[in-house]
Amino acid sequence: MQNTKARSNVYALLSRILLQELDEEMLQIIKNDENIMDFFSTLKEWKPFLELDNRELLEGYLNPDFVNLSLLHLIPYETFYTREDQKIETGGANPVTDIYSAYNFMVDYEVARIVSADHIGVELEFMHHLAEAQLKALQDDDKEAIKELMETQKEFLNKHLLRWAPMYLINAKYEARTPLYYDAAEMALEFLLSDNEYLASELDA
Repeated sequence: MQNTKARSNVYALLSRILLQELDEEMLQIIKNDENIMDFFSTLKEWKPFLELDNRELLEGYLNPDFVNLSLLHLIPYETFYTREDQKIETGGANPVTDIYSAYNFMVDYEVARIVSADHIGVELEFMHHLAEAQLKALQDDDKEAIKELMETQKEFLNKHLLRWAPMYLINAKYEARTPLYYDAAEMALEFLLSDNEYLASELDA
């Protein structure tokens, strides 16, 4: 159960960082959490991170970098990478729509300020949603639900996130102008691959 909670937390953190600009509260949470900071080794040593207050850090460095990686230079949507015409599918034909509906996962486009449900931050949030459901199934000792949810997570990783997110994340590492987004891209890349291996080994056990 502890492992599932940790996985859920990592998905939630990565989703939050890659979906929207950070605010002062979220930046402070990252700063204050030693477990989170362990993933951000480059950020820990970065002079502006150590010397500037949160507002200066956000306005001068972090939020412009988010815009650079999410809006200006890179496109964090699955269909951009998987469609031959490189168009983002914004309608009901989007490949993630059905599975989101099946698990009662709603995308708040207005809050997230995204154009399509297959944004990397939303897909990571859906994995968090599934891991939280798995956690409840573990608490209820519902073995059938646990297995189904783990299979769904593995399937979603292989049919969706792992088909395109590594390309986006490698590009994000290359394009990142701040250690926060460099470390986040590296962390997300490593975590998606290791979580897929973990799910495969658990399901084969």
